[in-house]
Amino acid sequence: MIIKSSWNRFRNKTKNCNFTDIEAVDRINQDNSMQRIYGTLEEIVNSQKPAALCIVIETQGSTPRKTGAKMIVLADGSSIGSIGGGSVEKEVTEMARHIIGSGKPAKVTFNLDHDLGMHCGGTMEVYIEPLISVQKLFIFGAGHIGRSLAIFAKELGFSVTLFDPREEIFRDEVFTGFTCINKDYFKAIEEAVFDEHTYVVIVTPKHISDEEILAGVARKPNAYVGMIGSNRKVDLLKKKFLENNIMTPGELASIDMPIGIKFKADTPQEIAISILAKLIDVRNSK
Repeated sequence: MIIKSSWNRFRNKTKNCNFTDIEAVDRINQDNSMQRIYGTLEEIVNSQKPAALCIVIETQGSTPRKTGAKMIVLADGSSIGSIGGGSVEKEVTEMARHIIGSGKPAKVTFNLDHDLGMHCGGTMEVYIEPLISVQKLFIFGAGHIGRSLAIFAKELGFSVTLFDPREEIFRDEVFTGFTCINKDYFKAIEEAVFDEHTYVVIVTPKHISDEEILAGVARKPNAYVGMIGSNRKVDLLKKKFLENNIMTPGELASIDMPIGIKFKADTPQEIAISILAKLIDVRNSK
């Protein structure tokens, strides 16, 4: 509970800023509970929920919050804590949502009067760090190329899931440390959670499986979809998909096929490196 004298000091300090006293007090009361912030951070990490942590790292002049103020922003724009309310908080929230998607931290400085029309007159520097921006890699086909790609991709920060219905395919200890789904591809697709951070690689041993899996995943949320195959295989697939209205020309153009960065790759490991190079290029271009 805020006593009257504290309320008056706060009201006098913030009366010219672009947020209401009541909103600010409510937010600051929430923010004062660091236990709530840390508890939320733990929940986010455990649930793998995309979010960003926003911290005021420097202020000059009159500002609604001071150095150390923190706010967590979730992918849907909701937030826990506050860095000051009003226009600055709205702007930081939008930036945080973008950073959640890109996975790249940023530091931004606001002149509250000049940039945001807030009459506090000071400046705030805010650091925005993505908390969870996991790049999920779904590999359909756990043969030589799939397993090589899984090993390489894990080293570069991808969270790898392999899908393959073949009996005993995952008995090899090389698959230890990966999520392995040993069931029908299409049942697995129904149960898998796709989002804008999901990379999909289709490298099954059968052409027909590749085609059917592509039809099943192409319209799922994703960051990337690629399918292995020769130029002839790809041309035939495109013709078939267009004639049967399975995918539009635009949708087909968005699929990386034949998959990977083009170079003279012969062995499964070399092909996996070609695919991984493409994944890195896509990830770092976002």
